[in-house]
Amino acid sequence: MSARSSETGRRKWALAPLLALAVIYGCDRAEPQEPPSQEAIALTQLPTGSWPTNGGDLYNRRHSPLTAIDRDNVSSLKGVWRTRLRGSGLGPQYSGEAQPIVVDGVIYVVTGADDVFAIDVETGDILWEYRAELDPANDAVCCGWTSRGVGYGDGKVFVGQLDGRLVALDRNDGSVLWSVQAERWQEGYTITSAPLYYDGLVVTGFAGGERGIRGRVKAYDADDGSLAWTFYTIPGPGEIGHDTWPDDNDVWMDGGAPVWQTPAVDPELGLLYFSTGNPGPDYNGSIRAGDNLFSASIVAVDAKTGEYRWHFQQVHHDIWDYDGPSPVVLFDIEIDGEPRKGLAQASKTGWVYILDRTNGEPLIGIEERPVPQEPRQATSPTQPYPAGDAFVPQSIPIAPEGARLVNQGRIFTPFWTDEPVLVKPGVAGGANWPPSSYDPQTGYLYVCASDRIWAYISEEVGPERPPEGESYIAGGFGGFHLHSLGVFAALDMHTNELVWQQHWPQPCYSGSVTTAGGLVFVGRSDGRLTALDSSDGTLLWEFQTGAGMNAPATVFEHEGRQYVVAYSAGNLFAGSPRGDSVWLFGLDGTLPQVEPGGAEAVTSTSAEGPADLANGRTVYEAACLFCHGEAGEGGHGGGPALTAASSLSAVRQIVGEGRNDMPGFGAALSAEQIRDVSAYVAEELAGAEQ
Repeated sequence: MSARSSETGRRKWALAPLLALAVIYGCDRAEPQEPPSQEAIALTQLPTGSWPTNGGDLYNRRHSPLTAIDRDNVSSLKGVWRTRLRGSGLGPQYSGEAQPIVVDGVIYVVTGADDVFAIDVETGDILWEYRAELDPANDAVCCGWTSRGVGYGDGKVFVGQLDGRLVALDRNDGSVLWSVQAERWQEGYTITSAPLYYDGLVVTGFAGGERGIRGRVKAYDADDGSLAWTFYTIPGPGEIGHDTWPDDNDVWMDGGAPVWQTPAVDPELGLLYFSTGNPGPDYNGSIRAGDNLFSASIVAVDAKTGEYRWHFQQVHHDIWDYDGPSPVVLFDIEIDGEPRKGLAQASKTGWVYILDRTNGEPLIGIEERPVPQEPRQATSPTQPYPAGDAFVPQSIPIAPEGARLVNQGRIFTPFWTDEPVLVKPGVAGGANWPPSSYDPQTGYLYVCASDRIWAYISEEVGPERPPEGESYIAGGFGGFHLHSLGVFAALDMHTNELVWQQHWPQPCYSGSVTTAGGLVFVGRSDGRLTALDSSDGTLLWEFQTGAGMNAPATVFEHEGRQYVVAYSAGNLFAGSPRGDSVWLFGLDGTLPQVEPGGAEAVTSTSAEGPADLANGRTVYEAACLFCHGEAGEGGHGGGPALTAASSLSAVRQIVGEGRNDMPGFGAALSAEQIRDVSAYVAEELAGAEQ
């Protein structure tokens, strides 16, 4: 391991370690202050009769040791019951990304509206529900109104809300036991991840990297919601890493580094692990020279106190939105004949970063290499390159029609304000939020990803602090006209090399769960839940759920029988059909699959009467703004500008039926909503002919 000069705070890694990591970081790894509780140790075991955490265990492995459903009989899997969640999360702005948890015969699931439902495993009956009643004026949400799950512990169900509240519910009846305003959405903070219960604490990170926030992770007392500790992902003056931000401005105060996912914990080491998002402002690094710690990093802190222990930065001075929204995964593995404690995280860069979780040192080599420079962006001279294989393409071999390639569109190609630059991978990855799963029998990590060309451009920005809670993005991107593909891959954590890899016709946007029966369950945006052979990716089973299957499934045992439960609700970012169904699957099931793509709810796109432009704007802000921007200029979701819309009739047809990568909204919006939003786009944003 070698280190660049301390002036930049660079942690530079080579294949052979020459210095102890503690010396590099100036911080010895502290031992746990007290032995972990038996409850905490139990949560590191692979789940069987329950699924008590968002990741199945404290290691986030998302693996079931059950074998009753296997390669030979999975083709017989059918629905046992289907429960509708009373219309929660059906609006166009919502996404269903929550992995259900299961405790003592009860399934707990949260919708994109932050409404929580408790469902009886045996009957599918809704035992209770909690309605969050979110403020529709909340404009701090980046990427669709969503929740990725709830937490459980101490007889309570914990939900982090898009309005910045952390709420504890009684597991028996859903009544609110306590509620705290952890952060305010008016300041740009939201919670999209499942809270984590650990040894009397409830831990949550905060999203909002596009809103000028200073990222943080907080832990609360599970009994009463009192604050236990706070760790800031952007270090302040006098803290480790603060010297990687400029000393001539206060941009660090809005430096981003949000935390999108549920952390992992090793109770024996007493460490809690998470990865962080992009620095702010996004897409322009000119006013934030330096590495910008702890953005785009994997961080370990003391689980009981929140004190810094170590970090590894995956992308120095990120300008590409190459953040780490996918959860870290912990595992024990033998490498070169020695047992090692590993950590892996699949990134938007298209690499898996594999570290020793005791100290943050690369477990499989990671080398600093020179990269192309753009002085106006204050780009980093080098970036970390993990040994092994990338799981998505990281260059563009052939220029798309009408485009000019710079540096063959390779990863880390810089850009500026003069013209868009094409790069692979882009802002959506690689691996986005969908969690990876890990099979401890083989040491394989299964990664869900996307493959698409993206075009980047920067915008001028000054050092002044942005207004509270407003967008802090100094550039933009767009998805090039070529089709988006999905990638699903298995990588061997002994070597970080591909075992097998598949291209899908749609981006992979669901996450996965593995089983000891040789299976990987993974959803598809077209509504299918599928089971693959974990050894080679062969499709063994599929079931059409009727809406986008964009949440990881959960595997558990009840009364001696193995089941799979899945939340089928669709997704704004994936453009998949909406729904509100929870499905239970088993070998004793009798329910057949249903019609695909929300066909049960398809409506006519033709509505009589004059358009209501005010309602059209409301629909636009809920369903379209994320992709197309506030004024139709192109937004964070990569949608094209709408200023060239040719006519109202053309807009209405596209909204209803879709075009290219844009899905049709005929199954998600009413005829009146389609009429109104089409008129708003054509008349207010584009000024098209009627």
